[in-house]
Amino acid sequence: MALSELPLFPLSSVLFPGGSLGLRIFEPRYLELVKRCGRSGEGFGICLILEGHEAGAPAIPAAHGTEAAIVDFAMTDDGLLGITVEGRRRFHVERTRVRADGLIIADVRWLPETAVEPVRAEHALLGVLLARILDKAGVEHDGVGKGRLAEAGFVGWRLAEWLPLSPSERQWLLQLDDPHERLQQLVDRLPDFQPD
Repeated sequence: MALSELPLFPLSSVLFPGGSLGLRIFEPRYLELVKRCGRSGEGFGICLILEGHEAGAPAIPAAHGTEAAIVDFAMTDDGLLGITVEGRRRFHVERTRVRADGLIIADVRWLPETAVEPVRAEHALLGVLLARILDKAGVEHDGVGKGRLAEAGFVGWRLAEWLPLSPSERQWLLQLDDPHERLQQLVDRLPDFQPD
């Protein structure tokens, strides 16, 4: 399978397909990246940082990430560029190189997108949980078992964002190809979220 070239933006958080993330841009390498992506309409890759920091020397990124598309931008109160990105396709990093300005360029293999499949009966509780979370957040939805809340992939991705998971747990869920396996991992974690 042919590889694609993708600039990377390593972060201390995980972006999921269909998810949204706000970023403050201040380093020259990322300002140039955002300018180029804004002109071309192309995306860039977001990967969890395994070693290093978001600013300064190039960090070591995880091998799995999500393509980010810029959907909005504005100046923040502190005068920095703020952008909102939306998660698109997942990818696996095959190799990386660092440009002179510190920007990491990766050769990536796009991971197959899973077909839309319904939430199985054993995971129905997760649809109810997500509906309650969305209600509290003021996010409109069609109701439990309807629209996107009937889709295994959507429910898994959104719960992976909203539940209090560690970055490494979110990364593990991102790497799973099977949406039903992702939901099972979340079901197994539910007791940990109950108050004592």
